[in-house]
Amino acid sequence: MKKQNRRNFLKKTSLSAAALATGSLLANAESVELPRASNKQYMGDFAAPKLSNIRAAFIGVGNRGGDHLKFFAGLPGTEVVAICDLYEDKVKEKLTWIPKTIGPDRHQNIAQYFGDENQWKVMLEEVKPDVVFIATNWNNHAPMAIASMKKGAHAFVEVPLAVTINEMWKLVDTSEETQKHCMMMENVNYDRDELMFLNMCRQGVVGELLHAEAAYIHELRWQMADENRGTGFWRTGHYAKRNGNLYPTHGLGPVAQYMNLARTDDNFKSIVSFSTPSIGRNDYAQKNYPKDHKWNQLEWKGGDMNTSIIKTNIGRTIMIQWDETSPRPYTRHNLIQGTKGILAGFPTRVALEGGVEGITDNHHRWVQGEKLEALYEKYDHPLYKRLNQKTKDSGHGGMDGMMVYRIVECLQKGLPLDQNLYEGCFWSAVSPLSERSVKNGGAPQEFPDFTRGDWVETLPLGIVG
Repeated sequence: MKKQNRRNFLKKTSLSAAALATGSLLANAESVELPRASNKQYMGDFAAPKLSNIRAAFIGVGNRGGDHLKFFAGLPGTEVVAICDLYEDKVKEKLTWIPKTIGPDRHQNIAQYFGDENQWKVMLEEVKPDVVFIATNWNNHAPMAIASMKKGAHAFVEVPLAVTINEMWKLVDTSEETQKHCMMMENVNYDRDELMFLNMCRQGVVGELLHAEAAYIHELRWQMADENRGTGFWRTGHYAKRNGNLYPTHGLGPVAQYMNLARTDDNFKSIVSFSTPSIGRNDYAQKNYPKDHKWNQLEWKGGDMNTSIIKTNIGRTIMIQWDETSPRPYTRHNLIQGTKGILAGFPTRVALEGGVEGITDNHHRWVQGEKLEALYEKYDHPLYKRLNQKTKDSGHGGMDGMMVYRIVECLQKGLPLDQNLYEGCFWSAVSPLSERSVKNGGAPQEFPDFTRGDWVETLPLGIVG
């Protein structure tokens, strides 16, 4: 089907579906596709003018922001021009992390901002960086990214990109108007297995893609020890007040790119979501903190585990789970089912119809463990092969460094980014939409089309070398 005809078909079928939708769907006014203003440019395959030397500012330099700063500072053609954090000790500490052997002409006179919640605004006015890396609490992500773009900087934001649908639309409008990148930094898309699965899907190894499963299962109750500052200090309140999947993107990002969602082939359509009772955090607080402690004064509303199912425009399905409370081993369950086989993670395993050549004779047995080496040899993503040694000492086993390396490389060469603005919005939208579905007894919620129909024109993510 030609792209224009398919776009018209999708719009018509979407309108027909909306006319028959449940009340919860009709009430979802934020899903309405609004026309793009004449002063805005679609950013799906956007390539910014080349930046031979990238002047970067960092807002929030705790664990994540600090790691990004350290790796970025060691790359050729980069310059750290400002560091901003609420806490002075964090700023001073991260200054010492910048490599000492990169030459006297780089990273000189780094501006420092701290001690006030609005210092990041002063920094944007005074420094005027080319790019801003944002690794703060979730509520600040969208406002800081919007302000950065309006001040002329590309914005690179930790997950999630925003916490409300309205914020996501504001990010879209600002990026399109300013023609500045706004990328959510989903680092898991750069892990070895996720990259290999992407390569195998692109080569058609598992056939036509039908179904995916993704999860972020990570027991993080111990973060409640951050009582006055740190991740647990602000994140615990989200667990108490919100009931849905609050952290979907680590699992969803990779499988969405396998399926080529929001890029030519297919897109997000609707989601249903259910949560278990909220028990674990309350029990943990009662066991580990005094009765009058602030954690024991909270009314815990967020279910311990959330399970959501996404339906795509052409009928494919994705199951997403999230649980940061229950006592169980860590997993980023990562599964893609096709007509010719299945790829799955945690543990990594593969089964193909007719078997995997030289290893199995049918799809009833997994290839896993040491037997996977032959598949890594054959299907390792060329990006992993090229960058693994350069980035292996960065965070999360090298995936963080590979992501930052690619950001810098794309900006310096004037290439489209590996993850565009709209993907970050679609992946992040799972949180507020899942909350609505849970609140309405699992009623389906439609995804807004942040691309305003232009996803059908967006090129698939290539297998870059």
